[in-house]
Amino acid sequence: MRFSVLLTLFAIVLSAQELPHGQIVDPIKCSADPSQTYALYLPSNYSADRPWKLILAFDPRGQGRQGVEHLQAAAEKYGYIVAGSNNSRNGPPQISLTAAQAMWTDVGKRFSINPKRIYTAGFSGGARIAMKVAFDSDQIAGVIASSAGFPPGHRRSDLRFVVFGTAGTEDFNYLEMRQLDQELSSPHRVVIFEGSHAWLPSALAVQAVEWLELQAAHPGTVEQPKPASDRHELEREAQIVGELNDLQQGLADPNARESNLKELKSRLQGWARLANGPADSPERRRARRILGGIFIDSRSVDDQEYQNFVDTLRRSGAGLRPAN
Repeated sequence: MRFSVLLTLFAIVLSAQELPHGQIVDPIKCSADPSQTYALYLPSNYSADRPWKLILAFDPRGQGRQGVEHLQAAAEKYGYIVAGSNNSRNGPPQISLTAAQAMWTDVGKRFSINPKRIYTAGFSGGARIAMKVAFDSDQIAGVIASSAGFPPGHRRSDLRFVVFGTAGTEDFNYLEMRQLDQELSSPHRVVIFEGSHAWLPSALAVQAVEWLELQAAHPGTVEQPKPASDRHELEREAQIVGELNDLQQGLADPNARESNLKELKSRLQGWARLANGPADSPERRRARRILGGIFIDSRSVDDQEYQNFVDTLRRSGAGLRPAN
């Protein structure tokens, strides 16, 4: 799907002055399709007499307000309009892409938008949609990607838009975001924060938008590579995840199922003990990341005994804590 929204400095303004400024309004119904709605934040000093920067946000659960809330402080400080889709969510990508198009078109008609300063943001599956929208359009200047990176089939090292990525220390997509940081050669930054699988915290969102401002002022700025002192640890974690995935897939082999299931139970019980450790440590963080990934990946494994075992680990807590 190609995005072809034509945003001009003289965008049509529909009731913009009637909407509250400096607070989140939710829901806003798209004028062309009222079934499509979004949460909206207009900076307190918004006026239609000049073009404004825009962030289109995507949450994996269709909770547009979540992304807008996390970006609100940054939007107010740096003068961005933020719109978060209530229809985009995990599932068939076309549903989310249709929602993105509807929201983008509606915002472009209602408000005065700077066509050179349009960004996307997303969390988890929403981050993949944010990246997909950027891939499908030449109008996206950058992406704020929380806890996920490339959509399927779009992995590459050089992008025409900038990327600010984040992940929590106990995020099951931590490894993916660290690998994205290593692989991208175009302007980007990846920041790790204390937490789990979650939208980037509001304070970090301010840093992200500050970085976008820097990139807009000085295009092509690439940070100096950071020493890869923990490359071995990342490679080891990737190896562990790969081995567990192989064991999960091996449950489908009748001749090897029993041995694979026994090995999986033994390994996951060991990681659960580490994940439930009383003190924070690199090992506990790794264990929590690994188990978080297992809890997601195991849903597609057609083996009831294994599903019951994983459910038992999940109910025990297995070191997991609420997302930020």
